[in-house]
Amino acid sequence: MKMKHDERDVEKVFEEVGKNDVKFIRMWFTDILGQVKSFTITVEELENAMENGMGFDGSSITGYQSIEESDMVAMPDPKTFRILPWRPKEKAVARMICDVLEPGGKPYEGDPRYILKRTLERMKNMGFDHYYIGPELEYYYFSNDKGTDVLDKGGYFDLTTLDVASDLRRATIFALEQMGIRVEYSHHETAPSQHEIDMRYDDALVMADNVITYRVVVKEVATEHGVYATFMPKPIFGENGSGMHTHQSLFKGNKNAFFSRDDEYNLTKDAKCFVAGQLEHAKEMCAVFAQWVNSYKRLVPGYEAPVYIAWSQRNRSALIRVPVYHPGKEKATRAEFRSPDPACNPYLTFAVMLASGLEGIKKRYELPEPIERNLYHLSEEERRKLGIESLPENLGEALKYFKESELMRRTLGEHIFDRFLRLKTEEWNEYRIQVTKWELDRYLPIL
Repeated sequence: MKMKHDERDVEKVFEEVGKNDVKFIRMWFTDILGQVKSFTITVEELENAMENGMGFDGSSITGYQSIEESDMVAMPDPKTFRILPWRPKEKAVARMICDVLEPGGKPYEGDPRYILKRTLERMKNMGFDHYYIGPELEYYYFSNDKGTDVLDKGGYFDLTTLDVASDLRRATIFALEQMGIRVEYSHHETAPSQHEIDMRYDDALVMADNVITYRVVVKEVATEHGVYATFMPKPIFGENGSGMHTHQSLFKGNKNAFFSRDDEYNLTKDAKCFVAGQLEHAKEMCAVFAQWVNSYKRLVPGYEAPVYIAWSQRNRSALIRVPVYHPGKEKATRAEFRSPDPACNPYLTFAVMLASGLEGIKKRYELPEPIERNLYHLSEEERRKLGIESLPENLGEALKYFKESELMRRTLGEHIFDRFLRLKTEEWNEYRIQVTKWELDRYLPIL
């Protein structure tokens, strides 16, 4: 089975292999939940892998094939070849992100990367060239993975000895840059031991690859320094959860398809319809961008996590924020979707975000007026009068909206839609029957 790669990309891979004394290549792909899966080949197998891919058993991967149709092929993308900076320089280790194919060479319907590629193709058929994404992933450092012992008592943007993780972030940025990921800035986040490193925006597929790489790098560097990093959405009661605020824009060539000089909000009709589409379908896609039971411990009012389905220019309590236009910054016009968490599957999340926006453009959804008041300070009655709805309160409720969504089914395809729904329903059902320490502490002494 041959795969057509750009010869220059292939040549560059072999140049890098020779120049860096590469002996091992890790083949990366993700399961349906966004967890990175990997197996390793030696450099002697590289040429065959580039031409024919490497076979593996898909029945053992979460959400992939059943046992009777388990043969899969991992086809490495030469554009994703990177040396792993935390491995030895002698007999070095590289990685390549793979597309998952069926044995005959057809893209596998259960591969999240393919779902994003397919959605991007639909975007191009609608006349757009780029879906740019700039996600801000927050995470925590703890002493180990057995508990939530914090490393510092720092707060937002702290630059003091309280932020003992400065060296950790520094080492992480160096590693990210060596992996070809451009970093804009880093800082201590609001909660103790919570941090953020922001990647510079890029095309959605590149950025989804970067997100899974970012998560691996953050964890590897933390391990090297004897601590544990987690992207769990809400690990500490009473402190802010970790989000992934995601900046996004559509471009036609070099022109920002979101910017208009003539509109009061400096938004084109397409931009307004795109934002309206994401607001309209927010409940349906919530199970994808907030896919864990724990995600909904973060999505509650009062902790900077937007739960109210509205948009604004200045109000960070809204689901979507459109930053105010600054003259000369036309290309920076964008919509910030604020509810995804950093533990989502970025391929599926970016796919459903894009599909919802495109649905708004295709059907010319009307964008409601922006809400500039702090939504957390409004009463339930006031929000109802303004027509402001909320995201689902838990994974079970989110799955009800997801299950009934024709758009989610169409975007993800029958294979992923059905398997994702089954996996997440199992998770929700298992969670529902747990008896927690809170219940025991509250009820056991009095009932």
